[in-house]
Amino acid sequence: MGTMPLTAAHRVRAAANWLNLTTPLGLGIALAGRARLRRGPDGLILAEGYRLRFPIAGAFTIGNVVATASDFPALERRLPGSLGHEGRHAWQYAVGGVWFFPAYALASGWSLLATGNPALRNPLERHAGLVTGGYVHPVTGDAAPLAWRWRDLVSRRRGR
Repeated sequence: MGTMPLTAAHRVRAAANWLNLTTPLGLGIALAGRARLRRGPDGLILAEGYRLRFPIAGAFTIGNVVATASDFPALERRLPGSLGHEGRHAWQYAVGGVWFFPAYALASGWSLLATGNPALRNPLERHAGLVTGGYVHPVTGDAAPLAWRWRDLVSRRRGR
């Protein structure tokens, strides 16, 4: 995972994420979680050993900062392509800035209602890559909308 010279596009992403304040926010959160910082590929800042318990994820991105509780070689062994997934989220921050947070919350809520999973119908996660993000494509019938699950639970309680 050595660093390569930045492309013009990655410089634009890094600048956008500094200007929209998401990278400084990401650095603050990483430091609050006592993560070790180092330069990563494509202008990303890798934060390893993140110790806070939120968010619950193998890795998460804020601006150009990608944090994980473990380290990135271990994460890549467990979830190949995960750093690329997080890099696509960094692009989403560059475009959406702080509006990424409410957009992500709404998309996750929609997906949770539609499938019972906050990622499967979330367009931001789908764009970043479900499989490389550690989300499995559902086999037909695996994901059920919350309304169906509620209906089934009520039916079972009524003895139907």
